[in-house]
Amino acid sequence: MKKAIHFGAGNIGRGFIGLLLSKAGYEVTFVDVAEALVNDINERGQYYVEIVGDQPERILVENVKAINSNTNLEDLLAAFVEADIVTTAIGPNILKFIAPNIAKGLAKRLETNKQPLNIIACENMVGGSTVLKNFVYEHLEEGLKQEATELIGFPDAAVDRIVPLQKNDEPLLVKVEPYAEWDANVTQAKGEPPAIEGLTWVENLEAYIERKLFTVNTGHASIAYLAYQKGLKDISSAMQDEEIVSMARKVWAETGSLLIKKYGFDKEKHEAYVKTTEGRFRNPHLSDEVTRVGRGPKRKLGNKDRLVSPALQLLERGEKPEALAAVMAAALRFDYSEDKEACEVQELIKQEGLHQAILKLTEIPEDSELVSMIESKATGF
Repeated sequence: MKKAIHFGAGNIGRGFIGLLLSKAGYEVTFVDVAEALVNDINERGQYYVEIVGDQPERILVENVKAINSNTNLEDLLAAFVEADIVTTAIGPNILKFIAPNIAKGLAKRLETNKQPLNIIACENMVGGSTVLKNFVYEHLEEGLKQEATELIGFPDAAVDRIVPLQKNDEPLLVKVEPYAEWDANVTQAKGEPPAIEGLTWVENLEAYIERKLFTVNTGHASIAYLAYQKGLKDISSAMQDEEIVSMARKVWAETGSLLIKKYGFDKEKHEAYVKTTEGRFRNPHLSDEVTRVGRGPKRKLGNKDRLVSPALQLLERGEKPEALAAVMAAALRFDYSEDKEACEVQELIKQEGLHQAILKLTEIPEDSELVSMIESKATGF
């Protein structure tokens, strides 16, 4: 049986990547530091994933085990020797913490196993595998770097599946939406790219990353910030509000225009993708709290992120991103007291004024028309 190592045994790891690896015939070894979770997986050797929606499905995931990397490092290093693929779903900020153990695992592997290996960071970020590679190489001995470069691939990936915050009485059960997308950069793979149903190998990954970021992430954040202004508590309720849905569709029209012109996506196919995305947000079984979706407004208002980046690119092409500007204004009004970044944004506005806050948070050039567009829509300050 083929063997996979997956870092991160949480809901996303079990309900998305782990599920697909298991269905593709891999024995999956989860790596985590949560002792109780590791013990649960090892005691049961299986778990269930529930697909929730119009056509519910319950899937048994078998041939799984787990390693606590804090207490059983030698077991992890031994697993690297035999692994056919390595994946992660741990969060962008945690990649640097697993890099030392990956470097140790690769060093042990390269002693005896000269077969190619691909390590794919399945994170909600651009270039996650490349970021992980850079962290790993910081801990790899100089003499091994050339051999690792020849045999170890770090294909960047784009991933998309809604796995909401949940509490289930049944141990290890994960509830997920029907939709799932996993794309990886075939040009960065070493050896024969693993054939896994649900994983699509593509040559132009940037197009798929921006399609997802500017459609799913931009849409989700837009709905959350607009709903927060109306006092709505969850995304499902927001999707019943005609005004919010109408504005989300205007946002999607703007980002869609950019994506079609920039990457040559088929117009009808992209419209179908947007329609699917809207349908996903309407799924009442997956409704997230507005405050959770909107959390981290400093990051979401970043220059390279889901709101500012498409808006600036549209302006460069002579189009005015009115809807995106309105959403950015709503994000600046996201004053949820239990979110650290939201509090920092409000304090920045209070101390330096709206104009300076926009410039600092978004890094938009001061002479850009987008600054005045956001200011004109950010009433109430």
